[in-house]
This record gives sequence, structure tokens and C-alpha cells, in this order.
Amino acid sequence: MQHIIDQFQLENPVLLPEAIKVGIINQSFCLKAAVEGGKSYFLQRINHNIFQDVEGLQNNINRVTSHIRQLLTEAGEADVERKVLRVVPTKDGKLYYQTPEGDYWRIYVLIENALSYERIDAQSAFLAGQAFGNFQCQLASIDTDTLVESIPHFHDLAFRIEQLHEALDKDAVGRKAATQDIADFLLLCAEEMCLAEQLYAEGKLAKRVNHCDTKVNNMLFDQQGNPMCIVDLDTVMPGFVFSDFGDFIRTAANTGAEDDPNLDNIHVNMEIFQAYAKGYLSTATFLTPLEISLLPYGCTRMSFMQAVRFYVDYLNGDTYYQIAYPEHNLVRTKAQIRLFVEQEKAKPQMQQIIDSFMQ
Repeated sequence: MQHIIDQFQLENPVLLPEAIKVGIINQSFCLKAAVEGGKSYFLQRINHNIFQDVEGLQNNINRVTSHIRQLLTEAGEADVERKVLRVVPTKDGKLYYQTPEGDYWRIYVLIENALSYERIDAQSAFLAGQAFGNFQCQLASIDTDTLVESIPHFHDLAFRIEQLHEALDKDAVGRKAATQDIADFLLLCAEEMCLAEQLYAEGKLAKRVNHCDTKVNNMLFDQQGNPMCIVDLDTVMPGFVFSDFGDFIRTAANTGAEDDPNLDNIHVNMEIFQAYAKGYLSTATFLTPLEISLLPYGCTRMSFMQAVRFYVDYLNGDTYYQIAYPEHNLVRTKAQIRLFVEQEKAKPQMQQIIDSFMQ
């Protein structure tokens, strides 16, 4: 591994790599500075089975982080290097290194003394809303044509419905008959939930630069609990802004677990929703009236999409998501459908909350 590290433009010597658990897609290591006061780094092996266009992926990240860094610098912000990731280039100026065996590696400067959370309260949700709203606002001026889809069709619901039809037709492992009620429900809702794709096709809705994985653990906080930096930028790509809003609510405002076997546990935490919406709308000043009106739909859309994705994987024999037991993806599917139903019930209240902040 030392050979890999030697390919990058590090400013000082580092100690041996320490494996760290960050996410489930890429393999990550910490490279601590070997000299007092030196920089430490974050080394990752990129999963090129998922991110097949590594050069496009890295160009996306560099484009976004360079843009944010320029805006922060022009605004006279302090501690800029703690507020945006910095990609370390290789000695030949590339944004990644490919080994002779075909593995892809990258390095970031490590943002030290930062905190991350898995669950948050209302106050933290408000701050997270401000941070993600500001992040999208910073990226609103980037031409989406300059970025690639790091995972093609990632948040394209029409594409996910096509996958559902294909999985039902194939019925690879014979699971369709016993779950026909789930298939019927998802297909019944499909056209309505593809509203975004319809509006986009009609030229009424634009795509913007999205994070596409707006979980709270993809944000670093300082020691005082203030949001500092948005991380895990692998899925930054063009999309619909209300999907980012909805994906945060899907994870943070669910009173149950994503794979909760007890559906009675699953409701919408409206305190978290209200706090996040208030923070988000205070900084996402670029939104159009149409995009604002679609924020509640963004919540139901993302829960519905995740239900479709879990169910498709279940029909296909559990080939994509890691499972802990044979029916895991089915349990996930039912949990996300319950969340979707609960969010549909809460939609009028969500809309009232959104409207109250726009008066």
C-alpha cells in the first residue's frame, strides 16, 4: 500500500494506514501525520463496480469542491479548509491512481477533530437543514452539463419502475406470487409518483446539482455541534432538489428503522420535519415556487423509490443490497411502504408548515 500512497502529492510523511469503517461501498483508511503539526489524510479505494466512470466521478467531486472553496474564499470565510473537502492529486496531476491490478484509489486531506451523528434532535435538524440548503445554494450556479451521473439513473423513478416491471416479468427466484399485493400497490402508485419526470419532460422543471445521499452522517459537525462540511460526495450529480430534501426526511424523520419489522413503529416525526424545513428554506434561496411546492412530494417520492428498489432486489434474489437474513429486503420493502403511507397522510400538514415559512 505504500506504493499507492507514494503516488500522491502529500505535503508531509504519514504513518501506516489505519483501516476505518465509513459507509459500506468504498474501503477507507486514515493516514495520520508522522510529524507534529503535519496534515493527516483520508485514503479510499473506490468501488469501481458501482462507480464505473471513476474519472467522471472524481471530476464531479473536484468541480464541486473547487466551486465551493472559491465561493467561501471570496466571501472571506475563516477555516475554509475545514468547510470543504480537498482532493489530493497524484504526482502526475490526476485525481485518482489506478494500480496495475485495476483498483482505483484517491486521497482527501483529513478534516480533523470533527464529529458525525447517526440520529439527531430538532435543533440539529434545523442546523442540518441550513447546511444542506446552503450546499445546494452554493451549487445552484454550476452548469449540470459539466457533471456526469456517477451512478446512471440513480434517482430516476421512471427507470426504477422499468426495473420493477422487468423483475416482475422475470421472477428470477419465484418470489412474485407470494408478494403480488406489494407489486400491485407499487404499480398503482407509480404514475403519480413519477410526477417529477413528467414535469421535466414537459420543460416545467429543471435539474440541479444534488448531493443524492443527504443523510445526517454525511455531514461533519464541529466540537460545538455546528455543521461544518458536507462529505461523501460520490453521488453529487444532476437531479431534482426536492429529492435531496425528501431523502433527508426519509432517514431522519422516520420514527422507526429503515428495516423495522414492526410497522407500528414507523411514523413521521413532524418536529424533525418542521425544524429541517425551517433551516433548509432559510438558506435554499434559489428555489422556484414550483420546487418549493414539491418539497412534501419529495419526501413521499424518495420513500416510494426506496421501497421499489428494495422490492426489485428481493425479486431478483438479493443481488444488490447486503442482507442479514433471507427476508431482509422484503422487510425493508414493507417498512418503506409504511413510511410512504404515513408521509402521504402527513402531506397536508407538511404543506402547511412549508407555507408558514414562506409568508
